Amino acid sequence: MKRELIIELLEKFENACYTINDIECWSARELQEILGYARWENFVNAIEKAKLACETAQEPISDHFRDVTKMVILGSGSQREVNDIALTRYACYLIAQNGDVQKAPVAFAQTYFAVQTRKQEIIEQRLLDVERVFAREKLSKSEKKLSGIIFERGVDQQGFGIIRSKGDTALFGGFSTGQMKKKFGIPDAKPLADFLPTLTIKAKDFATELTSHNVVEKDLKGERSISAEHVDNNAAVRKILLERGVRPETLPPAEDLSNVKRRLDNDGKKVLKDSQKNNKGKGK
Repeated sequence: MKRELIIELLEKFENACYTINDIECWSARELQEILGYARWENFVNAIEKAKLACETAQEPISDHFRDVTKMVILGSGSQREVNDIALTRYACYLIAQNGDVQKAPVAFAQTYFAVQTRKQEIIEQRLLDVERVFAREKLSKSEKKLSGIIFERGVDQQGFGIIRSKGDTALFGGFSTGQMKKKFGIPDAKPLADFLPTLTIKAKDFATELTSHNVVEKDLKGERSISAEHVDNNAAVRKILLERGVRPETLPPAEDLSNVKRRLDNDGKKVLKDSQKNNKGKGK
């Protein structure tokens, strides 16, 4: 996500915040617009899903979703009273969690409401973490898809492992999967992809999707022909990277994704904990 967009969204969320009994709240009507929901009815569906998640977490819905009314200006210049909902930070977080993370405002909202501080650099880093996790999950789905396609064409799980390894060798300029893991100091039991930077994960994903497409289009069968196709696709992706000055085997390893996922999951727990503290303070 570009820094200019981050700054723009940060300003929108900051301006939409107000307080009720010293608790930060956001107008559902304003949040609807920021998140890109065209119709209020559609956004209400997202709110209902968030309420269900709130209930599942054994949090009182009324503590986080308060029905209110607000005045809106019509095209004629007159004003009309409409229904609105005052949302706590936890409520907003739950709504964002149920949104499409591929949409920039939703991805930003997930991070904005998850972090304790509104410092731009912290938000930027978490967005990068979310993007890397999403890219890894996408690669897993692509590999599962390819595995299913080639299984129907005479290649078993062992053969798929060989094909994937040969693809890695082509992508990393002759370095095998095992050699890359040794180069990065990755334990044998851990997947190489869990330590790759986002760019390399996406490169592997693109090559895998190309192979899935071409195996079907060319009606390829057997390990040898499919392996050659996967090698060609990884080599083609490598060529693009080299033309842009990127050698994937020289990019430094990234943090173990299991640690990143754990940190992101803990953010949600912190939001809930903070909300519980705020509501207890309100009741005193």
